[in-house]
Amino acid sequence: MKNTIKNTLVFPALLVFGSSFLQTSIAAKTKEPVRIIVNDWTSQIVLSKITGSILSDMGYQVKYINSKSNGQWFKLKNNQADIQVEVWQGTMAKKYNQLIKTGDIVDAGNHAAKTREDWWYPEYVEKQCPGLPDWKALEKCYKIFATSKTKPKGMYLGGPWEKPDRARIRALKMNFKVIQVKNGDALWVELEKAAKEERPIVLFNWTPNWVEAKYKGKFVEFPKYSPKCISDPKWGKNSKYPWDCGNPKDGWLKKIARTEFSKEQPCAFELLKNISFTNAMISNVAASVDADKMSYDQAAQQWLDSNKKLWHSWIPATCSKVN
Repeated sequence: MKNTIKNTLVFPALLVFGSSFLQTSIAAKTKEPVRIIVNDWTSQIVLSKITGSILSDMGYQVKYINSKSNGQWFKLKNNQADIQVEVWQGTMAKKYNQLIKTGDIVDAGNHAAKTREDWWYPEYVEKQCPGLPDWKALEKCYKIFATSKTKPKGMYLGGPWEKPDRARIRALKMNFKVIQVKNGDALWVELEKAAKEERPIVLFNWTPNWVEAKYKGKFVEFPKYSPKCISDPKWGKNSKYPWDCGNPKDGWLKKIARTEFSKEQPCAFELLKNISFTNAMISNVAASVDADKMSYDQAAQQWLDSNKKLWHSWIPATCSKVN
C-alpha cells in the first residue's frame, strides 16, 4: 500500500516536470529565428518578405538567408535555412524530388497559382517569323535573332539562373546560342529596347510575372513536357539526349521546409501550409517593384495592408501568438 501511494504521488510530479520541460523547450525554439530563403527574382523576394512579416506578427524572430536557387538545397539539407516560399516545378522539380526522397525537406503544399517558365517572344515577332509559336518556326528564321555575339546562330536570352536551355538546344538541334544576363532585371531592359524597335527577340520569361501585364507575347510551344523527357534519353524526338521537350505548362508552385522545422516550429509550419497566392496576386506584387518601382519591403507592406483579412485567416487559430 505504501508503494502504491508513493508511486501515485511521484507520477503527477513527473507529469508536471515533463509538461514544464516541454513548454520550456517550445519557448526556446520560438526564440530561434525562422530562416527564410530569399532568391534573386522579384516575386520570390516579396513573398518571402510577406511571410516574414506574418511570422513576426505571430511573435517569431525572422532571418532572411540570401541564396541562389541552385544553392538553396544545400542550405535546407544542412540546417542553414528553414523554408522556401516559391519553388517552381519547371526548373526545381528535379532537386525537389531528390530531397523529398531522401527526407531532407517536407512539402508544405501548393500555391493556387499555376506556373510556366520557358522561351517567350513579343507578339510582333510572329510577323517576322511565320509559324510561331511552334518551335519549328525558329529553325527556319533563326538568323533574324542573331547578334554579334552569336552569329551565325540566333540568340536566346536567358536569365542568370540555371536552366536546361543548352540541353534543349542540343537535343532539338536548334541553331541558337544562349546568352545569359547577370540579373533578372536585365531581361526586361533588353526586352524594352527590342520592343521599341520591334526587333526580333526570344528570351526567358515566366508566369505569373508582371511582364505579361505590359507586353503582349507568347511562349514558344516545344514538344509537350513529360517527366521521361528528363529521365529517359530515348523518349521523344532525340533518342540520344534528354530535354527534347518544353517545360510544364501548368506547373505547380510549392512551399517547402527543412524536415525538422515542421517538428520544431509546428505553428510556423502550419502557417506556411496555409499561405496560398494566386497568379494575379503574384503578378501584382511583382509589378509593384518592377513596374511601379517600389522597394521589396514597400511592396510587401502594401500587400499586407490591403489583404489583412486574407493573411489573418492563414494564421492557425491556436497559434496566433507564440510568445
